[in-house]
Amino acid sequence: MFAQSTETAQQSVGDLIKNTTTATFRDDVISESTRRPVLVDFWAPWCGPCKQMTPIIEKTVASAGGKVKLVKMNIDEHPQIAGQLGIKSIPAVVAFQNGRPVDGFVGALPESQIKGFIERLVGPVEDEIGALLAEGEAALAEERMQEAGEIFSEILQAEPDNAAAAAGLARALLALDRPTDALAVLESLPPEGATDTKVQAVRTAVDLALKAADLGDLGEFEAKLAADPDDHQARFDLAVALNGRGERQAAADALLYIIKKQRTWEDDKARQQLLQFFEAWGPLEQDTINARRKLSTLLFS
Repeated sequence: MFAQSTETAQQSVGDLIKNTTTATFRDDVISESTRRPVLVDFWAPWCGPCKQMTPIIEKTVASAGGKVKLVKMNIDEHPQIAGQLGIKSIPAVVAFQNGRPVDGFVGALPESQIKGFIERLVGPVEDEIGALLAEGEAALAEERMQEAGEIFSEILQAEPDNAAAAAGLARALLALDRPTDALAVLESLPPEGATDTKVQAVRTAVDLALKAADLGDLGEFEAKLAADPDDHQARFDLAVALNGRGERQAAADALLYIIKKQRTWEDDKARQQLLQFFEAWGPLEQDTINARRKLSTLLFS
């Protein structure tokens, strides 16, 4: 979707996290641990705490910038290695370094403790994902949309379920007039990601952009309003189309006109649409603040 412009700071999940077997354990763990520490996660499909810890340890390893690798072993299918290490309870994680086990823990630990475990092996681990997110947000704020898209795409390679990165990429795509691609990014998130407030806001903006695209040229609505200034549906459609073109204040003013003339038109449809604009624009945007002030004056005067 975006070509990367710089060397990737995060390795892909496929490079850092993999499953192993008894036959491949020597290559995946013993040999690999001579290059960097390898965490071996012993688990089983029936183990509830294993399922609880899996996304946490995968996220922490992915955020470590390639300093460690995670190898997962299903002990139901491959019990020999776990037996040799004396593992009697799972989830169990054993760290290998230079071909031998050097540390480990049993049970599902919180993210902070897993990060501490990794830092005992490799030293301080910077929040590289957090740094990239900040860099991407800065690029968005400065309207460097192509660069922002590349940064957020890079994050999603390491953490495909990162809601903040998906929202950022969707915003960049939307600014580049690619709402369909932006929608595809948002729909690739798991259900829990869709509830993120940033994702919800950009989803509203994407839906509005797609709706505006379907409306087509402004001339039709302007002609209808020239013939009948109180054609509220034409003015409503004009507001949506104007918003799709980035003419926020004009879009808000069109809806405010409807509210002033007929506040309850079609079950408060104009006000509800204006609130959608506010959600898509962001509560701290000056356009939102200005239009919200005008709305309050109308409603409470």
